[in-house]
Parts: sequence; structure tokens; C-alpha cells
Amino acid sequence: MLLIHILSSIKAGIHDRTTAFIISENSWPSFMYENYEADTKNLKHGLFKSRLLVMGFKAIFTSPSSANEVDGNRRSDHAKVKTCVASIMGMRKVNPHMIMYAACQIQFALSNITSWHTVDGDFNYQIFLKKLHRFL
Repeated sequence: MLLIHILSSIKAGIHDRTTAFIISENSWPSFMYENYEADTKNLKHGLFKSRLLVMGFKAIFTSPSSANEVDGNRRSDHAKVKTCVASIMGMRKVNPHMIMYAACQIQFALSNITSWHTVDGDFNYQIFLKKLHRFL
């Protein structure tokens, strides 16, 4: 439920085009930063360390219930998944393409579009992926 709450509040800001939430592929979205805030003096600091990015990554590559275990707290009321996506695909470690995929999926989930498009208003996913690929 925490993931849904975080997504809802960020999504509302993006959907309402609140100045603080207008993002394009030319800047790293705040959901990619630790505590959702970039260090303007060092943009690499905290990048790819946000709770939402880790939760989204775990939901995609392990299981949706594991997304709530980001802080190391395992909830006993969730049933264990027999085999996670990463195991099925033979993934043994995190690689840049996995981070890129998770970042794009989260950006899409936070947008107000209902179907995938390469360009979503102010955001061009193709350019975003290229920038991520160069950086990672």
C-alpha cells in the first residue's frame, strides 16, 4: 500500500503539471534520487537510490510483494512467491538495462497517459533511455 500512496502523490503532481513535477528527458526525474531530491552541486549523489525506484525494480524483477521489503522488513502476512521473474530469466545480478527498464516503467506509471507512446507530452522515452544507457 505504501508504494501505491507514493505513486499517487507523485502522479497527482505530474498530472496537474505542478511546476515542481514538470520533467523532461533532459533531467533526471526526482523519483530516481534518494529522498526524491537531487543535490544541485553533485547530480550523481543519490541518483538511482530512491525508495520508489528500488520498490519498482523489486516489483518488476522479483515480486510485487517484495517491493514492500525495501527497508529490510519482511511482512509475514504476504505469501511467498514460488519463483520470481529474475530466477525464471536466469538473472543473477542487477545490470544497467534492468535499471533502465524499471526507470521507464515508473516514469510511465507516474504519467497521465493510458497507453505507451515514445513521446509523452514533455517526456521523450527514447532520449531518456539513450541518456540512461550513456550514464550507466
